[in-house]
Amino acid sequence: MAGGETMKMKTATTMVNLAEEYLAVRRKLGFALKIEGEELIRFAQYADSTGHQGPVTTELAVRWAKLPQKSDPLYWARRLDIVRRFAKHRLLFDATTEIPPQGLFGPSYRRKSPHIYSEKELSDLLCAASRLGPVGGLRPHTYVALFGLLASTGLRISEALALSRHDVDLQIGVLTIRAGKFKKSRLVPLHYTVTEALQQYCRRRDIYHPQRTCDAFFLTKYGTALKYWRSLMTFLAISRDLGWRSVSRKASPRIHDLRHTFAVLTLLRWYKQGVDIDRKILALTTYLGHVKVTDTYWYLSAVPELFAIVGDRFEKFVHNQSGEKL
Repeated sequence: MAGGETMKMKTATTMVNLAEEYLAVRRKLGFALKIEGEELIRFAQYADSTGHQGPVTTELAVRWAKLPQKSDPLYWARRLDIVRRFAKHRLLFDATTEIPPQGLFGPSYRRKSPHIYSEKELSDLLCAASRLGPVGGLRPHTYVALFGLLASTGLRISEALALSRHDVDLQIGVLTIRAGKFKKSRLVPLHYTVTEALQQYCRRRDIYHPQRTCDAFFLTKYGTALKYWRSLMTFLAISRDLGWRSVSRKASPRIHDLRHTFAVLTLLRWYKQGVDIDRKILALTTYLGHVKVTDTYWYLSAVPELFAIVGDRFEKFVHNQSGEKL
């Protein structure tokens, strides 16, 4: 009886069960796996819905990864990579598990070239945000403050939306970013103009919501914490109205490009001031919350304006070296 019951339990195990077990193990090790976890569960649900029995196979993984037929192969590659990691784990328990070949759809990661906002674009964005409805409501003030903060500090939007009232010290002008990306915390000093703008937002916010029912810094008209999807939908609507998202544009500006713009403008300003970038860039790395300084150096090759300056500096260096030799 015991053996028969064990066999029934084994055959009753679903791919969703196995995926959930895997995610539980990884999360205990400190991995958040939010998006990856959601995708893996979708894979497991697909496998179970098709009546798949047995271990992960390459054919099953590829078939699921390509389900969105019109998607970019980059997206297929990312989906396949998620299943590959899961399959590697399952191989420890089931020797018949197949691990899909790496690079089957090409690279799974490609860093997009950033869009660097012009002063006019930033001005247009904030003006459009100030015209949001309802007239006389809190919403336009919230988005002006949010987009302005992202542009002036280079914060990730997830970090800005996670701010609580206690994290924003407007007396000394410092933000506390708690457990940002990669679980790292940091302090972010603010320019006095940013501090003043946030103080104005706080006064308006507290008039609309005098009774504190939520500790979040950025609030909706209902007094609840502003969420990412709502912010994204608002940004997309504004960018469409401004003509930023059209067939003629090869790449549409993103919210995350506000962070890129801050980093690039900072580096450009330092170059114009004759600052030794190699001595200063670690400070920018810390301010932005990058894990590696190479992530900050990436801007030097990703943005034409910076790449041109680097090339010019290098050309002068080579010229001076040649002159010294002569």
